[in-house]
Amino acid sequence: MKLYYSPNSCALAIHIILEEIGKPYGLELVNLREGAQYKPPFITINPKAKVPALQRDDGTLLTELPAIAWYLARSNPAAGLLPENIEGEARLLELVDYMVATVHMRGFTRIFRTAAFTPTTADEPAVQQTGKEIIMAGFKIISQSLGAKAYLLGDYSIADAVLFYLGDWAVRRVEMPVPDNIAGHTARMRARPAVSRALAAEGLA
Repeated sequence: MKLYYSPNSCALAIHIILEEIGKPYGLELVNLREGAQYKPPFITINPKAKVPALQRDDGTLLTELPAIAWYLARSNPAAGLLPENIEGEARLLELVDYMVATVHMRGFTRIFRTAAFTPTTADEPAVQQTGKEIIMAGFKIISQSLGAKAYLLGDYSIADAVLFYLGDWAVRRVEMPVPDNIAGHTARMRARPAVSRALAAEGLA
């Protein structure tokens, strides 16, 4: 397997999951800051022009973070990264979809790619403020789901890798406060060997 990634991107969640699984894989850097996602060879590999993308052992490419995360967990059951019943798996997918589609795409993207949301530079502070409000509202909902548990579903799962990159972005990149239990979750995640290895490999340790 090969993971196409860029540091400080959501591909970190997949990188962590690959480390948790423990099977051999390769890394291919796609420099988003230099626009490598829009140029060959990557644009010919993934016309969606984004990471993460996972090249599987049969040569096929899988895209979209939730799909890749679910595929890796489902195809490696010994890693224990999915609930064992349909209700638990549905709740996991519910959380992952909300974190990626709402908190990340509607919230953080307004901060990281502000100009994509308005043609007027004067409107950019308002766009960023809207992003922050979406993030804060999202963390409130996620905090309620987490409660006093160590991990989102009680047992560790792929959802925790997703929450980790969001919590890390909030504190390290946006300098936003997060609820105490999410801050605790981020600290627990950083203490996991798989997370430490992924961060070190991406130069984020």
